[in-house]
Amino acid sequence: MKAQTKGILLAAGGASLWGGSGAAAQYLFSTSNITTSWLVAIRLLTAGILLTIWSVYKKPQQIHDIITNRFNIVILLMFSILGMMNSQLTYFLAVKYSNAPTATVIQYLQPVIIIIWLALAQHKWPRRIDNISITIALIGTFFLVTGGHINTLTLTPLALFWGIWCAFAAAFYTMLPRPLLQKFDALTVCGLAMLVSGIILIPILLIGPFPALTGWQWLLVIYIVIGGTMFSYTMFLQSIRYISPAATGILSAFEPLIATLLAVTLLGTRLTIAAVIGSLLILLTTFLQAIPVDRMVKFLSKKKNKA
Repeated sequence: MKAQTKGILLAAGGASLWGGSGAAAQYLFSTSNITTSWLVAIRLLTAGILLTIWSVYKKPQQIHDIITNRFNIVILLMFSILGMMNSQLTYFLAVKYSNAPTATVIQYLQPVIIIIWLALAQHKWPRRIDNISITIALIGTFFLVTGGHINTLTLTPLALFWGIWCAFAAAFYTMLPRPLLQKFDALTVCGLAMLVSGIILIPILLIGPFPALTGWQWLLVIYIVIGGTMFSYTMFLQSIRYISPAATGILSAFEPLIATLLAVTLLGTRLTIAAVIGSLLILLTTFLQAIPVDRMVKFLSKKKNKA
């Protein structure tokens, strides 16, 4: 198998597994007494333990270097709480109060938030393509939230609140671990962050009510932990070894695609035309951000000068 083909399959597969976990969570919330906090706690703790065991076996020196350096520990704690735990909790709360497709799509406002964040931090006006992305994302959000009618809301205030917070949490998740990812393996960093988050949430597992689940529902929980967390993270991060980050960014669109297909076909979720238009516009921003505009401009300029 060619390296590029392998990378495409890994990226698409990882995004699809994550999208499937959203649909699985939607089913669990609607058919059982499972709570969002319990599901997130069991997901992060179990996946964190398994990934950290793998890292201790494969890269013990990296584990040592992270946990024995004060700066690394501070960044890890910030990433664990504001990034990992925050993004997981808000995503599943958005799923609970809306549905998997809507929560997954609103999460894709993350690039717009990062654009604005960097523009303010660097005191620099965004690029033209960034301004176009922001405009398209805002129009898409309008259609998704209002159904195209300015006087109505198609989402409950709680669903909108958790969805927007989820997008901000996803931005934190992307930006905070950069100092660690420049020095250490991504799986090691993510595994430790999941473990720390899971340990923080242990009181929820001990104090909160234990859900009464059927065998099928337990299988979905296992899928969310193993397939939708461990395998999805591993496959998506491994894909960067074979294809460019821009390509993985585009292929991440499989996440909302799979979440939507499963929710509509298996769970009976209904999407209006306005919701579909809004979703497509928000996802378009991901494609626009993946386009190497600066490289294309330089190439065209060189070509023009030669002519």
